[in-house]
Amino acid sequence: MQRQTQTQRQTLKYSPLQIQMLNLLHLTTMELEQRIKEELEENPILEEGKEENASEDSTDEFQDPDDPKNAGEDSSVQDYYDWDEFRDDDIPDYKTYANNQSADNELYTRPMVETISFRDELKQQVHFLRLNERQQLVADFILDSLDEDGFLRRESEVIADDISFANSMFIDTDEVNAMLKIIQQLDPAGIAAKDLKECLLIQLNRMETHNETWKWAYRIVSDAFDELGSRNYDKIMRITGLDEESLKKAIALITALNPKPASGLRNDSIVNESIKPDFMLWYAEDGEIEVQLTWGNSPALKLNKLFTQMAEQKNDKATNQFLKNKMNSAKWFIDAIKQRENTMLSTLKAIVRLQYDYFQTGDIKKLRPMILKDVAEIIDMDISTVSRVTTNKYVQTPFGIVLLKDLFTEGVTNEDGTEVSNREIQEAIREIVGEEDKRHPYNDQQITDMLSEKGYSVARRTVAKYREQLNIPTARLRVTI
Repeated sequence: MQRQTQTQRQTLKYSPLQIQMLNLLHLTTMELEQRIKEELEENPILEEGKEENASEDSTDEFQDPDDPKNAGEDSSVQDYYDWDEFRDDDIPDYKTYANNQSADNELYTRPMVETISFRDELKQQVHFLRLNERQQLVADFILDSLDEDGFLRRESEVIADDISFANSMFIDTDEVNAMLKIIQQLDPAGIAAKDLKECLLIQLNRMETHNETWKWAYRIVSDAFDELGSRNYDKIMRITGLDEESLKKAIALITALNPKPASGLRNDSIVNESIKPDFMLWYAEDGEIEVQLTWGNSPALKLNKLFTQMAEQKNDKATNQFLKNKMNSAKWFIDAIKQRENTMLSTLKAIVRLQYDYFQTGDIKKLRPMILKDVAEIIDMDISTVSRVTTNKYVQTPFGIVLLKDLFTEGVTNEDGTEVSNREIQEAIREIVGEEDKRHPYNDQQITDMLSEKGYSVARRTVAKYREQLNIPTARLRVTI
């Protein structure tokens, strides 16, 4: 016998509009444009254009009102009783264009540059050498084993075993070493070195001029490479017997060498993407700050009237269900975009309100401590919503393009009780390091004491954390002669 029981529980359900809203809110302007294009292709009821609010009693200006044929007939709607007969009579205007696309809808795209990897470029150099099939196999395997900086981190014995196992043939270590010497003669100099020291020595050996400075530089890399990495110049002078002026010339020559030989063969600029701001900020005539969305390339959306009328007619069940689903999806999509616009604008206005002094001047020292909760309380929304709006979003200002996430900073209480942004303290650290004596740079404790003199009460470990965030090395690595 089955027993029935009743249970009560709470569940959280999202409406389709809320789901659409969450899916669109985190998108950037460029990602939203692509999302709209995909929706236009998938949903036939959705189309570009603004809603027409024509009055129901409007008449055609070319229609004779005295014509009895038109008496009592609504000229704004024409009923086709046989859809299969008349559906192909009118050709849409866009199909008569030469390219079926308006010039305003053409987005500029940068031309794609055909490139090859640095390994393939090195293989092209190897192919000009007179190598037999066995040597060519070893050379290609060595080049494929290079890391992204152009170094060969693997031992010759391991490479020989891998080639032998992969090709069912015996390759000796001496064959690998012989081919490695040939590859190290390729351009750029230093390619296929096992470490930085060997890379620098190869580049020094390839130089045509072997003067006195070259001899000093070669000896420093050979005999005092560890001291060179730690910038212990006093010990280097003791090891090599060089005076300060000679050491300075030798260090200048070593600094001119390339520590990453493969960087000259890679075109990293191709992968850089341009930033398209999501907001625009400018100053009005009365000095107030105005904001708006950058909505230039995103089209206005509306429902297709023809399919809307078809949905209201009595069709078969499958057709009615399909049209109803597409119509609801289109309405939710349009409403979600409108809500996205309102949420993004209200969020930016709240940020401008909290950081008004910063946006007036662009001075990073005017940046106030601000967290997501501060903005969420102003716009009366959840913190996660603010996080979605500000993630990967940029605002165009008179003083440059600003990432919204950079405006959220923690606060540090000053000695006089006021709260300052950690970005302001980081800028103070940058200024102290920029003005220091490079022969005797400040350590973290000295920087902490100097910040205390300026009124910033921070701990030494906090200074070390901010220094690392600014990519400023330690005092020992900032020493120059």
